[in-house]
Amino acid sequence: MTIEEFEIILNRIQQQKTETQTLEVKSAADGCPKKLFDTLSSFSNQDDGGVIVFGVDENQNFREVGVYDPQDLQKQVNNQCLQMEPVVRPLFTVTEKDGKSFVAAEIPAVDLTERPCYYKGVGRIKGSYIRSGDSDEHMTEYEIYSYEAFRKKYQDDIRVVERATMQTVDEKKLYDYIGKLKEGKPNLASLSDETVSELMSVTRNGSLTLSTVMLFSPYPQAFFPGFGIIASVVPGTEMGDTGEQGERFTDNQRIEGNIPQMLEEALQFVRRNMHHRTIIDPYTGKRADRTDYPLTAVREAVLNALVHRDYSMHTEAMPIQLLLFEDRMEIRNPGGIYGRIQVDQLGKVQPDTRNPVLAMALEVLDITENRYSGIPTIRREMEHCGLPQPEFTDARGSFAVCFRKRDENDGKRDNRRKSDEEDLQSSLLLYCRTPRTKKEIGAFLGLSSTTYAIQRYVMPLVEQGKIKMSMPDKPKSPKQLFYTEI
Repeated sequence: MTIEEFEIILNRIQQQKTETQTLEVKSAADGCPKKLFDTLSSFSNQDDGGVIVFGVDENQNFREVGVYDPQDLQKQVNNQCLQMEPVVRPLFTVTEKDGKSFVAAEIPAVDLTERPCYYKGVGRIKGSYIRSGDSDEHMTEYEIYSYEAFRKKYQDDIRVVERATMQTVDEKKLYDYIGKLKEGKPNLASLSDETVSELMSVTRNGSLTLSTVMLFSPYPQAFFPGFGIIASVVPGTEMGDTGEQGERFTDNQRIEGNIPQMLEEALQFVRRNMHHRTIIDPYTGKRADRTDYPLTAVREAVLNALVHRDYSMHTEAMPIQLLLFEDRMEIRNPGGIYGRIQVDQLGKVQPDTRNPVLAMALEVLDITENRYSGIPTIRREMEHCGLPQPEFTDARGSFAVCFRKRDENDGKRDNRRKSDEEDLQSSLLLYCRTPRTKKEIGAFLGLSSTTYAIQRYVMPLVEQGKIKMSMPDKPKSPKQLFYTEI
């Protein structure tokens, strides 16, 4: 950095009185700090690197104390950098302010294939750090493994499942899959099924692989209890919120089975717990169903989680989470973004693939296109439905996508929803000119839950006096009829 840029950083420190994700301050008034290893490691292990500013004392409210000797300080810092693996090459900048000297050490990011950067004195496990806000934290064993898995191209989707045998999978579906592998490939078609199985990682040395078990076993959770989905509906906007009866979840399901089965059950769970609105065109009389979230987008998000989650032994106890809150839906899967791609590049560049054999097998089975079109499809579907764009989060060892029902600041969308509600009310009032049962009204609205249909759409009209009840003194009677006075 230039001296001018360094001076801007010093001024910003005095204004904000805080360290950041990429900024650390050290006093160094009486000598070089003895242990810089944690910060050298954490800055080296993040894509933006970081800057250590010497001459500012955090314990004195970020007072500018200066450094004892700029030249010796650089030498001592560099000696500590040489004790890192790989070696850290800092870039120093020195400036003076009010008669005091200050030193900045820019710590560059280490290439992804060389991470984690760690202090050799204690080894990789104890000497690897990651930056979290303004602090340096020990990397977990799993975070260290993730870097190694990318560097060495581990393929956990084809690791052998020792206890799995042909009796534990659907042999017909498996052999149908092997047949599909041969279609259009003359060289592959000339080989035996056993040879094709080995070449295409259905088996390894005669043993079934994880991908094979996850696709063709009726119950992979017998081998991997955590490789499922925990689906929950929270009666609020935050985990821990409770409903009127004190319930923490209004629906809660452990979704298990192979990947195609889990995908379908997850979609059924979302369908069951989404609000469904039926809009009737007053001119054509045709009905159109609208849901909180477009199911095509939901399918792509669930499928992405199942395909791209981490299937290593480090995550065997970590299921995918499918959470429906009042204002949003979140899908969280173990394993952060794999490889070099960043969150803002998702759907725009071709990513590295954590589970290439599994992804290819799902393409052969016509479950996914495997053309990196999932996220563009999600974005397009959300936009088509007038919903906010999905939010993607890459956290420590996990990845999440969030669908929000609506943007509270979008007045146009509010007006559209209000218009839809008004159209639905008008249609419902016309429909109830003939007295209707709860079941008839639920069917008319396209809702499987008659209780929800009545509470959400009918009772507000009853309270407004627009719809009458045949038995007003017995509102919960199964013989209750709802009607509009002509």
